[in-house]
Parts: sequence; C-alpha cells; structure tokens
Amino acid sequence: QVQLVESGGGLVQPGGSLTLSCATSGSILSVYDMGWYRQVPGKERELVAKIVSGGTTNYSDSMKGRFTISRDNAKNTMYLQMDSLKPDDTAVYYCNADVESRQGSYRVRRRYWGQGTQVTVSS
Repeated sequence: QVQLVESGGGLVQPGGSLTLSCATSGSILSVYDMGWYRQVPGKERELVAKIVSGGTTNYSDSMKGRFTISRDNAKNTMYLQMDSLKPDDTAVYYCNADVESRQGSYRVRRRYWGQGTQVTVSS
C-alpha cells in the first residue's frame, strides 16, 4: 500500500522559516504531480503549491515569493521551503501525490494524501 508521510512541521515565530518533507513508500512505479495543501478548522483545504515530475511548479498567489516547492525524483520525496512565515500560514499542511503502484498483479494509479503536519506561526 502506498503511504505519504509529512514531517517538519512545528512552532515558528513570525518571519521565521520551516521546511516540510513528504516521503513516499510502497510498491511505487511512478509518481506524477505532487502538491502541498493546507487547511485550517472551518475552512476548505486549499492548494499551496504543485510540482510535476519534470519540475514545473505552480503556486497559490499568497505563497509566491515566500514558499518554494521541490522534489527529489530518485527518492520520490517532495519538500516545501517556507520563508517569511506569517500567523495566517498557521494550518495543517498535507501532501498529495498522483501515484502509480503495483498492487498484486495490477498497476493502479490514484491520488494519495498524507496524514498532515501542523505548522503554527506565533510569537
């Protein structure tokens, strides 16, 4: 079974930085686009940034210039470097990936979510 595991969240002061990681595991054949999303209580989950296997990136307007998404295709791992953090960035951050995996004798392609990692920006 494919799993995505986020790490790197925590408490940081306004203006500080954090780097999140999303590691994949399982019988993975290919990882296509990957993305970071975030959610605060009472609001819908929103896109932070996406990256395709070729490296093309897409950012939500409010994160442009402050966040940098990257991936290591050899490790099927994705990162999010977050700089100049603001209290409004406080949320649970989730990774999402479009993954093709081997399940028994089948090749299955579907999207997976990680369990989320809390980021709190506060003084």
